[in-house]
Amino acid sequence: MALDFERPLLELEAKIDELKRFTNEKGIDFSGEIVMLENKAKDMKADIYSNLSPWQKVQIARHPARPNTLDFINALFTDFMELHGDRLYGDDPAVLGGIARYKGTSVTVIGHLKGHDTKENVTRNFGMAHPEGFRKALRLMTQAEKFKRPVICFIDTSGAYCGMGAEERGQGEAIARNLMVMSALRIPIVSIVIGEGGSGGALALGVANKVLMQEHAIFSVSSPEAAASILWKDGTKAKEAAEALKLTAQDLMRLGVIDEIIPEPLGGAHSDLESTYNKVDHYLERNLKSLIEQDVDELVQARYEKFRAMGQTG
Repeated sequence: MALDFERPLLELEAKIDELKRFTNEKGIDFSGEIVMLENKAKDMKADIYSNLSPWQKVQIARHPARPNTLDFINALFTDFMELHGDRLYGDDPAVLGGIARYKGTSVTVIGHLKGHDTKENVTRNFGMAHPEGFRKALRLMTQAEKFKRPVICFIDTSGAYCGMGAEERGQGEAIARNLMVMSALRIPIVSIVIGEGGSGGALALGVANKVLMQEHAIFSVSSPEAAASILWKDGTKAKEAAEALKLTAQDLMRLGVIDEIIPEPLGGAHSDLESTYNKVDHYLERNLKSLIEQDVDELVQARYEKFRAMGQTG
């Protein structure tokens, strides 16, 4: 899927492919022109991705080819065993969770799960969890505490599902309970924003010792469209809302909301999956190792102080 701001680059790359094809078919040497256009495309790509607006980052964060929670689990973990259900109502396919091994360490892995196409997204409710999804996540986290397993969360949702059934089953309470319990869990918690981090649905997996964020992911109190509807009663002003929300990784790093930014390949996480997995793996391994080495009481206190300090000014 081509994003609007990428079209000039894609047109140039198509022209390069056409020249290469013409060279192969006709035997005419266009190597000089091809090299010149390839250098131009390289410069154009670097310029585009070094000057992205917040709204353009929103588009990249939502790209259907962007690796999701299941992709990261398959790439970074071994012996993954999915666990289902909240033991209260049912199972929520919008939240994936289970136990696995990471570099030989037993861990609990939980994340929102979007699909890569319409069929998958419908099955997973576009990664928007119901209360039973958050309660399943909480069940797995308390189980992890019992067996002293670190918890790794992948955040990728536009927000919690706000349908009538979800509200009737206590959506707000489920999110609030996750925030409360996560704040006091006596195990290391690392949360990684890999795409969209929207509203309470993201926060329900986000009370961690370390909150990491991919370079072009977003994390905010509301989706730009919802914020525009609330602030200006006009959902078409999502681009302006994206600017106002300070939802980019760079903004959130300056504000002290996240701890580290994980670089992405030029072109976004979906453009080079191997590089993306390697970078996330590097940051996750380093942060998890440092947390495992900490005293448990210090771990809980540091998490408490981290979130208490947010919003303060020097």
